Amino acid sequence: MEHQHVDVLIIGAGLSGISAACHLADGNPGTTYAVIERRARVGGTWDLFRYPGIRSDSDMYTFGYGFRAWHGTRILAEGTDIRRYVQETAEERGVTEHIRFGRKAVRADWSSDEGRWTVETLDEATGTTELWKARFLVGATGYYDYDAGHRPEFPGEERFTGTLVHPQHWPEDLDHTGKRVVVIGSGATAITLVPSMADTAAHVTMLQRSPTYILALPADDPVSTVLRRLRVPAGLVHRVGRARNIALQRGLYALCRKAPWLMRKVLLGAVRARLGKGVDMRHFTPSYKPWDQRLCVVPGGDLFKTLRSGKASVVTDRIETFTENGIRVKSGEEIPADIVITATGLKLQLAGGMEIAVDGKPLVTRDHLLYKGVMLDGVPNLAMIIGYTNASWTLKADLACAYLSRLIAHMDRHGLTSATPVAAASDRSDVSVMGESLTSGYIARGDAIMPRQGVRDPWRIWNDYYRDRRALRVSPVEDPALRFERTAPGARPATDRQDHAPAV
Repeated sequence: MEHQHVDVLIIGAGLSGISAACHLADGNPGTTYAVIERRARVGGTWDLFRYPGIRSDSDMYTFGYGFRAWHGTRILAEGTDIRRYVQETAEERGVTEHIRFGRKAVRADWSSDEGRWTVETLDEATGTTELWKARFLVGATGYYDYDAGHRPEFPGEERFTGTLVHPQHWPEDLDHTGKRVVVIGSGATAITLVPSMADTAAHVTMLQRSPTYILALPADDPVSTVLRRLRVPAGLVHRVGRARNIALQRGLYALCRKAPWLMRKVLLGAVRARLGKGVDMRHFTPSYKPWDQRLCVVPGGDLFKTLRSGKASVVTDRIETFTENGIRVKSGEEIPADIVITATGLKLQLAGGMEIAVDGKPLVTRDHLLYKGVMLDGVPNLAMIIGYTNASWTLKADLACAYLSRLIAHMDRHGLTSATPVAAASDRSDVSVMGESLTSGYIARGDAIMPRQGVRDPWRIWNDYYRDRRALRVSPVEDPALRFERTAPGARPATDRQDHAPAV
């Protein structure tokens, strides 16, 4: 089988994959690359999820790319607008022509003898396979399973005569007009679905096992709206808004960690003010501290407006069993339902489920530390793009992709063929890169596959944008923890591009 050769092979054409490609195109002239994308379009998450009201759960000044401004005034953007933004970014930067759509990355193996990765891809429409050779491999698929979300089995669900839906696989023809809808869950997906469906549904009930901290923000950024009316240049509005929101994100998180009981009062007080004195705060008072799980954000307080209108309600209880016509909870109440939506979370998965090996030995990601939050220790020329859990995903993804560009440029200048992070035994800990403080269910379920973090730099994961910016964009690439190797005798140097086919 004929091999296709590129310098860098990127797996995934979502936010992270397009960021990696754009940084390479801008910072590494002459470097060939290709992007393998399983879906038929650019967008990743924002092409997959199509449930009503889908939107970002981070503000768009920080969720958008640092190198290409988001110029809308909406604080949280709709999923279709985000997908369009990612696609337009790829088109403007000339990335689209480098993408191979409809291909699933099946397995990747690093050969120390060749100094290259060999990656097998599958065209799922035709069943044909392709082999790619690449100096560097970038996993930019996010960290959850696109094939299936987390879906617990509920007692008696086989008796339910209505429609059962998981948001990750939303039916295009689902009509909820005039229907009684129950949304199981209390996370970002649930609080998005409830107000989005309530206007046309007969009634929507959010059935939660336990509450989540919810923060209401204006639908539109008031400062940016004023600046635009004053005809301040759009680029300046973006820079000011982005810098401000990065600081606000960091400040809010730091306050929640340092003064959790004060922030608990602030957050719950804001909910009470939105809903009025008659609200049963048991539905909105979590048992954990703020930011032990990700904070949920509602634009314009849409969830609270819907609850006040009576079009939707909240039930906090455990499911005893499904019935023919709904769900009975432990208290004995039966909630009638024509449609039940299981917004019960995600399943974690790295590299899109691709098998990874080094010299034929399967890679167990949990056994490896993450260097600067980007590369696995002991594994040459492999980057894993993992965004923030306590801030916008893209902030960290952009930093990681900028570092990757710097690293490859450094290797090319010095004729280096491989870069391998090497951790000492004393660096290691058993703490996941997701951290110990976050207690979300998907994080606990994913602990078996997520890499570990170390006890000190460069192995410690700080989830601090300012600290990571210094480490990834400013600090020298040369590092005692990063081992470089030069071209083997008789082999062509890294800067010789003649053995590469044109990028696709």
